[in-house]
Amino acid sequence: MNIQAKNTYTKRSHVSESRFGVWFLGTSTWETHVLNVAIQNLGDLIRNRRAGYPTIIDIGCGWGRSFKFLKSHFAPQRLIGADIDPAMLELTATEAAEHGLNVDLLCISCSDIAMPDASVDMVFCHQTFHHLVDQENALREFHRILKPDGVLLFAESTRPFIHSWIIRLLFRHPMDMQKSADEYIEMIKNAGFQVSPDSISYPYLWWSRKDLGVWERWFNRTPPQNREETLVNLVAVRC
Repeated sequence: MNIQAKNTYTKRSHVSESRFGVWFLGTSTWETHVLNVAIQNLGDLIRNRRAGYPTIIDIGCGWGRSFKFLKSHFAPQRLIGADIDPAMLELTATEAAEHGLNVDLLCISCSDIAMPDASVDMVFCHQTFHHLVDQENALREFHRILKPDGVLLFAESTRPFIHSWIIRLLFRHPMDMQKSADEYIEMIKNAGFQVSPDSISYPYLWWSRKDLGVWERWFNRTPPQNREETLVNLVAVRC
């Protein structure tokens, strides 16, 4: 499995994950309670869902734990994993090999994706955007490489969650670039994508709360109805 490198990014285009964060991305908790839950939710949000999406790229693929889920849910003929960190791509290659998956790996910046125009059917961007500084250019690249009517699966933690004390302590992010759910939606629309209201969800999962869901699970408290959303999942279509 070849790892193609195109290191055109600058140090300020991306904030690398902490050691704890890199470790956490390889845990069963991440795979079961974060990644798989998001992929199932995003699949349900796709309008006029097709039987398969021939070419799928996972932007910020990390350990590559998404590949088996993307394969089973969306039946790609070609899977591409892209990450800015070559060390992570080595782990990705191991993960893909363990599951017998043929995956092309790219070491690239989201702001400069080494792929032709209109060459993919689906862009999967899960919990990657809050690490990026050059978010607008990344979205322009997603739009460029997607085929007409191709879909962007976007799952992201919002400002209230990223700014919480536990996330500040354990992870690393460009704090000045964090956005609310509404701001992410508006930015994606401004990049030329169509986002239908019924293709958006706001999961309020236990791990995205300041108390990690303790009040609800231990004391049977109802989550607040009036709240600033901590997560946004959406499907955007390339017009």
